[in-house]
Amino acid sequence: MEKQPQNSRRGLAPREVPPAVGLLLVMALMNTLLYLCLDRFFIAHRQSLVDPRHCPYGHFRIGLMKNCSPWLSCEELRTEVRQLKRVGEGAVKRVFLSEWKERKVALSRLTSLEMKDDFLHGLQMLKSLQGAHVVTLLGYCEDDNTILTEYHPLGSLSNLEEILNLSKYQNVNTWQHRLQLAMDYVSIIHYLHHSPMGTRVMCDSNDLPKTLSQYLLTSNFSIVANDLDALPLVNHSSGTLVKCGHRELHGDFVAPEQLWPYGEDMPFRDDLMPSYDEKIDIWKIPDISSFLLGHVEGSDMVRFHLFDIHKACKSQTPSERPTAQDILDTYQKVLDTLRDTVMSQAREML
Repeated sequence: MEKQPQNSRRGLAPREVPPAVGLLLVMALMNTLLYLCLDRFFIAHRQSLVDPRHCPYGHFRIGLMKNCSPWLSCEELRTEVRQLKRVGEGAVKRVFLSEWKERKVALSRLTSLEMKDDFLHGLQMLKSLQGAHVVTLLGYCEDDNTILTEYHPLGSLSNLEEILNLSKYQNVNTWQHRLQLAMDYVSIIHYLHHSPMGTRVMCDSNDLPKTLSQYLLTSNFSIVANDLDALPLVNHSSGTLVKCGHRELHGDFVAPEQLWPYGEDMPFRDDLMPSYDEKIDIWKIPDISSFLLGHVEGSDMVRFHLFDIHKACKSQTPSERPTAQDILDTYQKVLDTLRDTVMSQAREML
């Protein structure tokens, strides 16, 4: 009988994986682990960047500045800042991209004298709330009704989807980074509710686009509050509550207690409208977080894990809603749990 060739007799083991396929699999898993490690590094790096709180009150430091500089005076604003072009406008301020010592900055000017009280309130809040959660103040001039702040080229938070759709930002268009943005937002709300100026309520937030426009997206993909013109004070010990504006509000974005409670048969009257507290900010967190999470791979899983805390945020009874710290703790737990799960699965595949 003719012998078969030795190689043919041996053949491949039934479960043996061709070396090339195995190599590709290992490379894919290594890339996954590398991505997750870089993800942890990116988030740690965001938290270690220069913080204006490291400067004494009345001073600032931005970009690559090594030393803190005093807030610019009226004379310095007039002579050292060069206005370039208008980049935004609201009811209170017009914002101009400007230049100071070869650095891009944002110069805000009062739109009309009728809005000066709001303008000055915003300035006072900027001065008093400087820190990691608020845009950096560089100077101001009450005589000229101008405010100079750090310029963030990515613009307001409403630009998020447009920015993340750009190819150069695909590496941060993930559920991890989007959840971190949601944590940034809740951290700002927590800071406002426990600020050095007492419990402050973000009143310029009657719909999603308006709310997003109050915040800026930084170049390292974190969020800072920018527009502080409407931050009324709540003081529970003295019974001081707030009302956001003097007009009737509609829709389900605002909290139920912000709606006219006496039905359509009774015309709205501001003097009869009940006031409310900081829990209106909590009601809006699920909607804003959902926008920030977007529709990338994994974002629905994050929503599933946040369902209970978001349901609690939507309690019809304000006092039953969680605090911003409760929400932040839950977000952190979900981030850690899901990220560790992905890491564990990747190791098992190796």
